[in-house]
Amino acid sequence: MANALYPKWKETISQADSNSALNSAEGTTGVYVALVDTGTYTYSAAHQFYSDLSGVVGTDQEITTKTQTNGVFDGDDVTFTSVSGNTVEALVIYRKNGGANTTWPLVAYIDSSVTGLPVTPNGGNIDIQWNVSGIFAL
Repeated sequence: MANALYPKWKETISQADSNSALNSAEGTTGVYVALVDTGTYTYSAAHQFYSDLSGVVGTDQEITTKTQTNGVFDGDDVTFTSVSGNTVEALVIYRKNGGANTTWPLVAYIDSSVTGLPVTPNGGNIDIQWNVSGIFAL
């Protein structure tokens, strides 16, 4: 699978759903990224919420200092600390809100053009450096 924006999230954008916005405050709500083992999870255009994911490795990290310019979403690089578990081949970006994970919309699936992936965790940190041109563009 090549990098993709989840169609269900794009649908919420076209409907101006408040749960689709990526400019939410940082903290308990915000835009997060998960490390994913594709031996356990397979991308599906039908997937809509975080609860559809499997194969998450480590602790999800928030993307801070988010920007959205000319349709390009970007943010600070992220560091996953002390990661152990299965091999990581992909990233999934999602929007966390105050509700259950059955309401956190999946935004983007990224499995190519990521420096350092795939990686087999060894208990150390995994650093994700986004492309200088941004994380994704609409």
